[in-house]
Amino acid sequence: MGVVIGISLLLLMGLGLRWLFRKADAANQADWGSKWIDRLDGLNRLFLRHYHSCQIETVQLPDTGPALVVANHISGLDPLMMAAACRRPLHFIIATEEYNRFGLRWLFRLIECIPVDRSSRDDSAFRAALAALREGKVVGLFPGGRIHLPEEGPARLKRGVARLSRLSGAPVYPLSISGVRMPGHVLPAVIFAGRARVQSFPPIDCANLAERSCLEKLGEVLHQPVDLDDTDAVDS
Repeated sequence: MGVVIGISLLLLMGLGLRWLFRKADAANQADWGSKWIDRLDGLNRLFLRHYHSCQIETVQLPDTGPALVVANHISGLDPLMMAAACRRPLHFIIATEEYNRFGLRWLFRLIECIPVDRSSRDDSAFRAALAALREGKVVGLFPGGRIHLPEEGPARLKRGVARLSRLSGAPVYPLSISGVRMPGHVLPAVIFAGRARVQSFPPIDCANLAERSCLEKLGEVLHQPVDLDDTDAVDS
C-alpha cells in the first residue's frame, strides 16, 4: 500500500509540474534563447500577477538595439518587477554581495547579471555594461544605488546611467515602483504579498543630452536629485 501511495504522489507531482510548466510557457514574454530561462521568466510573471497582485505597465522597448531600464529602489521585489515589465531579456547590474548570495549565484550567472564592487573604484562593471549595450542588449540598473525609502529623504542619482547612454546611444526608460508591502527589505518584500505597482514612462534620449540634463530629467520622474560625483560612475 505504501508503494502505491508513493507512486501516486509522484504521478501527481509530475502532473502538477507539467501543468505549471505549461502555464509558465504561456506567461513567458521575453525570449532568453533558452527554454528553461524562458520558463523562469514566465514563472516570475505568474508569481507577481497572482501572488503579489502587481500592476505592471509594460516598457515600450524597441524590438532590437540597446536600451537602459532604470527605477527607484525600495525593496528586493524591485528587480523581479522590472524584469516583468520588459518583453526583452533584462541584464542587471548587481552589487557583488548580492551576486554572490548563497544559492543564487547560479541564477545571476544564467541571466548574465553584471556584478559591481561598490567598495572599490574598479570600472570593470561599467565596461561590461557598456559592452552589453553595444551588443544590443537591455541593461537594468538602479541609478540611486542601494535600497532607499522616500521617508529617508531624496537619494542621489549616479552619473553612470548618463555615461552609459551617451557612449552606447541607448535610450533610458524610467520606471517608478510603489506599493511594496515590505519596503526597505529584500527577502521579506518577496515573501509577503502586497499590491505593488510599476509605472512606465517614455524614454529619455540621454545620448544627446549633457550628463546633468539627463539626470535632471530622470530625477523628475524618479523624484530624486542628481549627483555628479566621479566615484559614483555606476552602482546598483
